[in-house]
Amino acid sequence: MAGTALAAGVLAVTAALSLGLAAVAGASVTAQRAAGAADAAALAAADAASGAVPTSAEPCALAATVAEAAGADLTGCSLEGFVATVEVQAAYAGLAAVSRARAGPPEGQ
Repeated sequence: MAGTALAAGVLAVTAALSLGLAAVAGASVTAQRAAGAADAAALAAADAASGAVPTSAEPCALAATVAEAAGADLTGCSLEGFVATVEVQAAYAGLAAVSRARAGPPEGQ
């Protein structure tokens, strides 16, 4: 009887740790997805602003499309010349992962 209780306790602890690890892993993946979406959106906006990518869309509209395709929502976008700064948000289990990125030509050029 004592062995059964011990085994049940070990099983319960293992299950709880597994669920916690799965939640942390999911949040980590969402944070990385948001970072990738921010990078891609900033690059798209900067390329559109500089004319490197021919498009009829405004740079921030293009950034929103790219962020959405990457599974995130564009929450902020600003342009200073050819430099684009964006902020995106991705959700996981009711929590938000926010990431910012900046792209443009090298400084001094």
